[in-house]
Amino acid sequence: MLVEERRDEITQVIQSKGFISLGELSCAINVSESTIRRDLEYLEGIGQVRRTRGGASYVGDALTGFDVRRNLASTEKQKIGRATAELIGRQETIILDGGTTTLEVAKHLAGKGLQVVTNSLPIANHLVGVADVELIYLGGYVYPKTGVALGELTIEALKRVHARRLIMSVGGITERGLFNTNSLLAETERQMIESVDEVIVVADHTKFGHSELAHLGPLEIVHKLVVDENTPKEWLTRLEKLNIECIVAN
Repeated sequence: MLVEERRDEITQVIQSKGFISLGELSCAINVSESTIRRDLEYLEGIGQVRRTRGGASYVGDALTGFDVRRNLASTEKQKIGRATAELIGRQETIILDGGTTTLEVAKHLAGKGLQVVTNSLPIANHLVGVADVELIYLGGYVYPKTGVALGELTIEALKRVHARRLIMSVGGITERGLFNTNSLLAETERQMIESVDEVIVVADHTKFGHSELAHLGPLEIVHKLVVDENTPKEWLTRLEKLNIECIVAN
């Protein structure tokens, strides 16, 4: 196998998994771990992957379509979606931010008699057929890669809304706080935060330890964080010290 072919295959494997350990990647590609390390160093340099302790995660979300991102760490996102829906009581008004993980939350809201405010076309398309959900869709410029409404019109609509909770996804989490891939999206999410009593962030393990283009805000804006069981323990400890409640979906 040529070097370029091997690196393409490595990228595809990491993209399909979201995160993979060094040993698993070595077995999947059938080359030594030292070769994998060199390839990961190259792929990180061109912005395709991010090396982490013991493995690598895919960081090309902003360059892929919604359906592709939906398949990244899909099992973890499904577990997070179920666990988050269990936190929501009956007859509440909630805001659902756009994203593949928040879509998984939307799939478990039937039977709660909710008002759901969202800027996501995929989420709206799912909930419009749920009989006991009152759906409010926020207008605005629709970002074509994700089907999410952003910008001034969306923000103005949000200023007229108050909800019990915001369920929000992010592109990255570091010590500096929360990040997302688009500055317009971050601006819209800041207004969502202003419009609610409680902020719940949903994030699979691939989101921890790296930033994105737009800084959304400090970790302290989060009340609850719903994560998967592969989230690094050091991060759970750090969040606990900040009095952020962490729910590990399993």
